[in-house]
Amino acid sequence: MEVIPYMAMIAAQLAQVGLAVAAKEAMSTGMTTFTFTFYSSAISTLILIPLSIFLHRSALPPLWPTFLYGFFLLGLLGFLMQVLGLLGLQYSSPLLSTTIMQLSPGFTFILIVILRMEKFENKSLSTVAKTIGTLVLIIGALVATLYKGPQIFGIGPLNSILTTHSDWVIGGLLTMICSLIASVFIISQAFVLKKYPTELILMLFYSCCIAILCAISSLVTERDRNSWSLSPRSRLMALLYSGLFGNVFQLCIGSWCIKKKGPFFIVVFQPLGTVIALGASMFMGEIIYVGSLVGSIIIVVGFFLVIWGKAKEWNKEEKGLESNNKMPLLHDKVNDDRKVNV
Repeated sequence: MEVIPYMAMIAAQLAQVGLAVAAKEAMSTGMTTFTFTFYSSAISTLILIPLSIFLHRSALPPLWPTFLYGFFLLGLLGFLMQVLGLLGLQYSSPLLSTTIMQLSPGFTFILIVILRMEKFENKSLSTVAKTIGTLVLIIGALVATLYKGPQIFGIGPLNSILTTHSDWVIGGLLTMICSLIASVFIISQAFVLKKYPTELILMLFYSCCIAILCAISSLVTERDRNSWSLSPRSRLMALLYSGLFGNVFQLCIGSWCIKKKGPFFIVVFQPLGTVIALGASMFMGEIIYVGSLVGSIIIVVGFFLVIWGKAKEWNKEEKGLESNNKMPLLHDKVNDDRKVNV
């Protein structure tokens, strides 16, 4: 069933946009990034404990330092990613946040080259496409962040906390940092899944680690007890959605697709998230600015340049594998012909 990973990633993009809207709504009522992330991760942990025990009871990992370091690294990266992402969302909008997160493939390409996981062949057409695409991605993100422009749609109930243009810039920059951390997370997750290919248990340790880090950070920094309250009802509904669909569903689907198709597969579907976020923003009456729209278009162009370059490499690798598979058969045939002649 080759279609299943594609359908799963479409559903994950829907869940991601829904998570951005739900988080924005919850934080507009007084929740902080730490308390929202703590509750969301705690709910995910409670859901994943029985699922992991029931489905993977015999696959529990040994508590070796290698596994603990790997799980803690993913938890720390996830903690930074979620907190910075929510802070960026709080200062900007779901559309801008979803758009700038498309920087992930460009950052992933840069990190892969720096870590020498991939050769940088400057004469290769695919490498040139990925390089240009990465530059276009960065330009689009800077346009969306630094140029707000006039309002073209909406009345902005979700943007009521926005006061100055500097808030918009801060939100965009925080989301850029979040996108960079997300790229590091994707690469690290791929390494961990090779050694321990059980997504549910990996996500259980991941969610538990984030919940602990958020609880410690919140107890140190938070002074307002109201931020821990689960009322009004919209907070509770947003947290339940975030814990189930934002964390458990989305992260497990992402991990499964990385194991099946590789880390670059999941970023192919990110432009769909921008389209969904744009439609959701228009439906909810959120303010849409010229800068966000123009930056989104530039980012999508850069995104497809990067993916086109990667697709060229995939085709080249597949042809190489096919030729290697044919060589033993040809070699055997030549040997058989020699035996007959003898």
